[in-house]
Amino acid sequence: MFEDLKYLKVNLPEDILKLKCNGDFSGAQKLIDLRLKKQIPTAMRKRLEFEKEILKTLKGEYPYTFEQALKKMQDNIKDFTREELVELQEDSQADWILVDGQVHFNDSFFGSLIKTRADLEARLINREEEDNKRAEFLNDNIKDTIQNGSASYYLHMKASVKIKEEAIIEGEKVKVYLPLPIICQQSNIKIIKTTPEANYISNENYPSRTAYFEANTNDNTEFSVEYSFESHLNYNNPDPSKVSNSQPTFDTAELEPHIMFTPYIRELLKEIVGEETNPLIKARKIYDYITQNVKYSYMRAYSTITNIPEYCALNLKGDCGVQASLFITLCRCAGIPAKWQSGLAVTPYHVGPHDWAQFYIEPFGWLFADPSFGGGEHRKGNLEKWNFYFGNLDPFRMVANSEFQHEFDPPKKHLRHDPYDNQVGECEYENKEIRREEFRARYELIEMKKI
Repeated sequence: MFEDLKYLKVNLPEDILKLKCNGDFSGAQKLIDLRLKKQIPTAMRKRLEFEKEILKTLKGEYPYTFEQALKKMQDNIKDFTREELVELQEDSQADWILVDGQVHFNDSFFGSLIKTRADLEARLINREEEDNKRAEFLNDNIKDTIQNGSASYYLHMKASVKIKEEAIIEGEKVKVYLPLPIICQQSNIKIIKTTPEANYISNENYPSRTAYFEANTNDNTEFSVEYSFESHLNYNNPDPSKVSNSQPTFDTAELEPHIMFTPYIRELLKEIVGEETNPLIKARKIYDYITQNVKYSYMRAYSTITNIPEYCALNLKGDCGVQASLFITLCRCAGIPAKWQSGLAVTPYHVGPHDWAQFYIEPFGWLFADPSFGGGEHRKGNLEKWNFYFGNLDPFRMVANSEFQHEFDPPKKHLRHDPYDNQVGECEYENKEIRREEFRARYELIEMKKI
């Protein structure tokens, strides 16, 4: 199934699309089943089979009716009004779809608004200080990295997955994939312990590295891996005047169905870079456009989006991975090698999934770009950090993936919750998928120290 992802580029038939857009998911499913009984082209058959999975996921991503969303805002934001929610909806700041013809808001709409709207964050009834501590921690590190020219840290972490009680099939064999650190800016990687003992651990150079488990399920089944690694990063301040005349062409190709040079992507690139020919300046123009124009927004499952970079370009919103994928796509369209990195962002105050990008400029080699972190700093007016995240990265990452849309080793049988990335893990039975809402994933920092 993994190699069939390219068929997501195929458009849906109009009648199915009409029902989907109106939120009539059961009606759309019915029409898909009727189509699949007929003799239809392979490309359309594969596309409709994927759409059935998308529809299954989509409705669950938007649980809040308008009234429920309004109550959540009014319970947490001082003096919040119905008119404000309408304005946020119409301005596409609160993510919504139609479900059975009625507006429903995304599960994470509230978190997106608090993260990106300082005026709403200031009106929180109960405010948390952890984000401020995390920001100060990163600020101090970036200043130190610039001053010293490098940063090195040791990290000791643990990741775990537990199947929820309602999803357990007693005695059934379950397969679990937990992400592991890879060789990159990371080194001295050690797998300290796996519980139960992992059946297989993929090579530390594998682009989507995992610890793979097989076991019969029971009420207490939990899978975990404990590991340590070192993170070493040098500060980069590349000079455009020193860019080589000859540039490589690796990592400049399209990758269906997402990293594609669509007509809109090509037109947008022309507008962003104009007549510029220096690849470093082109990459900076792309970074500036994304960080200044794309609003940060938590996203529904990536598996429900048929072209992630174009979604970002058209809607001018998206989370870290959506923004990184647009940066990669625009760079590749401009002939600049670009690729994916992702895993976890780790500080003593917060550990969570995160995605970013790399781009290659001769003679400097691979450089980093983190548009979502950079965009957040631009919104705050912190230009030093905004500039830092073009060319550089903080050392507080656990990198588990070096390529976008890469198969596991060993391959997963059923469609992944996220076919394009792996930050928290994946599970499945031999004859049945285990959906993301059916298992709990945890990741924790045990120790961090400066080297």
